[in-house]
Amino acid sequence: MSLSPVQLVVIGAGPGGYAAAFKAADLGLSVALVDKEANPGGVCLYRGCIPSKTYLHAAKVISEARHAADFGIAYGAPKIDINKLRDWKKSVVAKLTGGLGALTKQRKIRYIQGEAVFVNSSALKIKKSDGIVEDLSFEKAILATGSRPSAMPNLPKSRHIWDSTSALDMDAVPGRLLVVGGGYIGMELGTVYHELGAKISVVEMMPGLLPGADRDLADVLYKRVKGLFARIMLETKVVKMEENKDGITVTFADKDGKEFKEDYDQVLVSVGRKPNSEGLGLENTKVKVNARGFVEVNDQRRTNDPNIYAIGDVAGDPMLAHKATHEGLVAAEAIAGHKVAFEPRAIPAVVFTDPEIAWCGLTETDAQKTGQEIRVVKFPWGASGRALTLGRQDGLTKILVDPKTERVLGIGIVGVGAGEMIAEGVVAVEMGSVVKDLKLSIHPHPTLSETIMEAAESFFGSSTHIYRPKK
Repeated sequence: MSLSPVQLVVIGAGPGGYAAAFKAADLGLSVALVDKEANPGGVCLYRGCIPSKTYLHAAKVISEARHAADFGIAYGAPKIDINKLRDWKKSVVAKLTGGLGALTKQRKIRYIQGEAVFVNSSALKIKKSDGIVEDLSFEKAILATGSRPSAMPNLPKSRHIWDSTSALDMDAVPGRLLVVGGGYIGMELGTVYHELGAKISVVEMMPGLLPGADRDLADVLYKRVKGLFARIMLETKVVKMEENKDGITVTFADKDGKEFKEDYDQVLVSVGRKPNSEGLGLENTKVKVNARGFVEVNDQRRTNDPNIYAIGDVAGDPMLAHKATHEGLVAAEAIAGHKVAFEPRAIPAVVFTDPEIAWCGLTETDAQKTGQEIRVVKFPWGASGRALTLGRQDGLTKILVDPKTERVLGIGIVGVGAGEMIAEGVVAVEMGSVVKDLKLSIHPHPTLSETIMEAAESFFGSSTHIYRPKK
């Protein structure tokens, strides 16, 4: 059987795919959207950003209730109903994905629940959820198939070993949880399970947590979780895992090669993600895939096949939902004939731990690697009135400035709410602001956003709440 042809088919309905489909429909194209789920949402809504943030909010409530004892308000130990917590997460996911389904219908996008394989550069074979296979011809296609958790080799099959997806199912809270990988996902889920009562250990091969972040930002998080987690093992690798009667026995090797064993009730493996570029029939097209599995694209997100575009995780790092969304909008507009390009100066990165870490634009680490001359100005949150009212002076705001032009090249923040604050940095970098723009912009008081203004003030030698004697 054959479906009626469309101008555009989008394969994958995550935050990149559905944004592209919606934009293309708004621009007047006939659009089909193909995905395995009953409604759009993708990994982000079903098994990633949204589920994890619902749990992180719950973790924050528990943490703040405990912290309230420091200023005279004491609560008893929390009673945690795991089933109710999981149902709440499911309700949030259902509401969001159901809403996207309604928006799909309102835009008259043909939503096809199934899996698509390219027959050639203008036709797909789609195996629908009811088992029926149909052909769909198209003028253009956008590949938005996302990514999946990377797996460690030679792991035993065991219910005591989670990946990031199964960890969000949350059947129970383990007593002892080992998190393998000190990156974004591991630290976020480690934070959640810590607040729910698990004893968390983290093992990371690199010398520090969050290897992609500047060290002065990551160190603030390290100091906090070091006092909360049971153990953090850096420069240590996992040699072997073996299932035992009650859980998993893990063999580690430290930086000197010395091996040791520990027992855990549960292990969460979070060692990165891999692009979903396999099993799509790309060999029947002109699409090129590089050695890491990413589809090669140009600045309009078009692949080597003029009919096929690719966006989001499958099109390269960074694997972030908001990057995928903007790529999807660019691809849809390019297909509609608009003159557009994906060339951001600042893609914000946010780690939703406690404290949060966020940065955008140039990082100090990247500047050191490339030898780019920068001047870094910092404002410690210990001098922020708002941070003190929250009892959370464990924060830092820094601005990277071109010393010749005084242009803002990047901003990094660690502290509560950093993920919201970084938006100001994105605007500053994207708009080509100079540091004086941030200094002269009146920020509301008392807020944490004032730390950006005061960091900018310090570039000129004087910040209201920091005294530096003249040399």
